Amino acid sequence: MDHDISRRNFARIAGLGALSAALPAVAAGKPEEASAAAARARTFPRGFLWGTATASYQVEGAVNEDGRGPSIWDTFSHTPGKTVNGATGDVADDHYHRYKQDVQLMKALGVKAYRFSIAWPRVFPQGSGSPNPKGLDFYNRLVDELLANGIAPFATLYHWDLPQALQDNGGGWESRDTAEAFGRYAGYVAQHLSDRVKHFFTINEFGAFVELGYRIGIHAPGLQLPPGRFNQTRHHAVLGHGLAVQAIRANAKPGTKVGLAENMTICCPVIEDDANIRAAERATREMNAQYMTVIQEGRYTDAYLARTVADSPKFTPADLKVISSPLDFVGINIYTPTWIRADDSPLGFTPVPNPSSYPHMASSWLTIGPEALYWGPRNVAKLWKVKEIYITENGCSSSDVPAADGKVYDTDRIMYLRNYLTQLQRATTDAVPVKGYFCWSLMDNFEWADGYTNRFGLHYVDYATQTRTPKLSASFYRETIRRNAVA
Repeated sequence: MDHDISRRNFARIAGLGALSAALPAVAAGKPEEASAAAARARTFPRGFLWGTATASYQVEGAVNEDGRGPSIWDTFSHTPGKTVNGATGDVADDHYHRYKQDVQLMKALGVKAYRFSIAWPRVFPQGSGSPNPKGLDFYNRLVDELLANGIAPFATLYHWDLPQALQDNGGGWESRDTAEAFGRYAGYVAQHLSDRVKHFFTINEFGAFVELGYRIGIHAPGLQLPPGRFNQTRHHAVLGHGLAVQAIRANAKPGTKVGLAENMTICCPVIEDDANIRAAERATREMNAQYMTVIQEGRYTDAYLARTVADSPKFTPADLKVISSPLDFVGINIYTPTWIRADDSPLGFTPVPNPSSYPHMASSWLTIGPEALYWGPRNVAKLWKVKEIYITENGCSSSDVPAADGKVYDTDRIMYLRNYLTQLQRATTDAVPVKGYFCWSLMDNFEWADGYTNRFGLHYVDYATQTRTPKLSASFYRETIRRNAVA
């Protein structure tokens, strides 16, 4: 026996032996039947909506054109030391001027939906007061171009680019005035776009822009508020969502649907047995108490209020009624799992910390857990009886270095997408009402405080020339869409 055989080599040799032993059995049957059965096992429901997504400040550029006012991200990114290499969104992907080219990228992928965000300071440069018609004109042109190419527009009203004037006058989302201004802005946009846009998301990721911008301070506006003021900011954000829902319903054309896009804490049972599954359900409700749970239930959980005690937000029953205005659908942005195990604590669960060896993508925070795409929508549907769910973001960062031939062979992103989509397909097979999936992102873009150092796109962007090049993952996603099955 060769004593130099390593454990890795042994596994390879053993695998080849197993494969050779299995080959006659495959040959003896009908391989085409087995292949067809396997394909069916990876198939999504008929009519499943495949899309992709971007956000205004991350792609548009043109920050000083056609009457756009400054946003908190303009201010933050131009403050020395706030972003990697001092990067800003001044130009980004120049989508404002190149949107027709970018719609053709979508068409080539075969997507039937595009989730984009509307820059509040383009439409209301001061956040409220007089609207800017030229700002809305851009989104009219974009929506018309999408529809002309068979792509349904899904519009997000707030993806973090708050008008700077609202931050200067009252502290942004610290102020109830901002929540009310957001409602007025939402109603205005719905009135003018809902003849063609039939799905509106109010706010993108409370769990990111509030926490990172007002508590930790690493995103705009860069604040570290004390607990009482911070929890009140949380409350004003969900209140703004509720006011926007009501304004959209009051101003939109018939048939318009409204929801939100939240990066919930995705609680997954560390072992899929009854006790841990129940624990993950309890954790989903409690660990999202400040955002999704109050929106769905119209109340803050007792445990949340007990934890915050004197720092609890001040609110009225009327506030809670507005916050919990009924939604037509729920969008969930899913990247990573939080593993949950059952325990004997009063809450009945505890998060399981990841060891230092836990795998992640190029971004250190982006730990890999495909099961999140099963348990996330499954728990939302079960807890709150939601009947229409969209995965509004899912994707990953990669090193994305072009090879000698100029192409990007992002096999790690394909691995990530394939595994996550397999779990999403499992969810649809189990009758979880997921109606569509939006891959993040259409193309590389300004990645907030990380600047241009992290790439999440299906298309590589050379920022010096603005050339877009499909990565290998774009071919994978195109084939998945074509088959309506995991490729």
